Amino acid sequence: MSYDPQNLRDRMRSPTQRLQGSQTADQPAAAAAYFDFSVVPPDEVTDNGSRTWWVRGQNFVLAFCWAAEGAVFTRTEQKDEYVVLVPRAGTQVRAAADVGPDADIEGPALLIMPPGPSELEVHGGGPVIRLFTTESEDLVARCRNQEDYAEPHAHVAPLIAWPEPADGHRIRAYRIADHPYEPTRFGRLFRCSTFMVNWFDPDQGPRDPGALSPHLHDDFEQCSLALEGSYVHHIRSPWTSSLSDWRDDDHRLVASPSIAIIPPPALHTSQSVGQVRNHLIDIFCPPREDFSNQDGWVINAAEYPRPDLEDEETGP
Repeated sequence: MSYDPQNLRDRMRSPTQRLQGSQTADQPAAAAAYFDFSVVPPDEVTDNGSRTWWVRGQNFVLAFCWAAEGAVFTRTEQKDEYVVLVPRAGTQVRAAADVGPDADIEGPALLIMPPGPSELEVHGGGPVIRLFTTESEDLVARCRNQEDYAEPHAHVAPLIAWPEPADGHRIRAYRIADHPYEPTRFGRLFRCSTFMVNWFDPDQGPRDPGALSPHLHDDFEQCSLALEGSYVHHIRSPWTSSLSDWRDDDHRLVASPSIAIIPPPALHTSQSVGQVRNHLIDIFCPPREDFSNQDGWVINAAEYPRPDLEDEETGP
């Protein structure tokens, strides 16, 4: 299998190698899961009209909120870093924590919030997405699909946090406009100790069907968040020796806002099909080693040390 020549994934290990490696374990992959927030009722509605949907993957919790003016989100005993996505211009967030200075930022923006007490105050309204790990058990309990992970999915590696930031914990706020696309970089990657986010630019019109990029992941889920437009998620589950495990190919059309949780080691690609503007953000928990291996790809790599992979491989 080959990618379109312009796709920077060609720098990494080939999909063929990954496919061969992942089929050695004769265990069925989980089914992909889809949540279309444009049609399903919210899990929470506050007195001021904010509407929130709670969904989980194996290692993460996603809270999609259409925040009303003046919405406030508070964490009092947060165990680890969490991420906040503010995709719309005109949505302003004031972030406060018990370490470091406060931050005021207008979308489009990404914030990394430290462990411990913190608060977000929203002005201007609009979508605000918060990403937590499953260490936040109180938030796992809110998720509409928590029973889907009553048993851990076989191919997903356990959550192991990456090292803490080199200069200590504080609020980190990034304006997306300050980090334009570069030809040597794949998308717009940010990472912290718990998440990696790839914030793509919106597509104008549908994706070229002759330039798709089917690929797979050995041991981590991908959460694809569609913020605008519509997408077809093309997913092919690998076969096992048991016919009862086999699944038909899935070509799922979703509107926005929505998420698709794509399990390993399913072959997959997402095709924007809306005629105007389509916008997708990919989310991974914990951060991806393969993307981090590419020089210059992760915008804030200098702020977050990587794990000592050599020590992990050799042991004591």
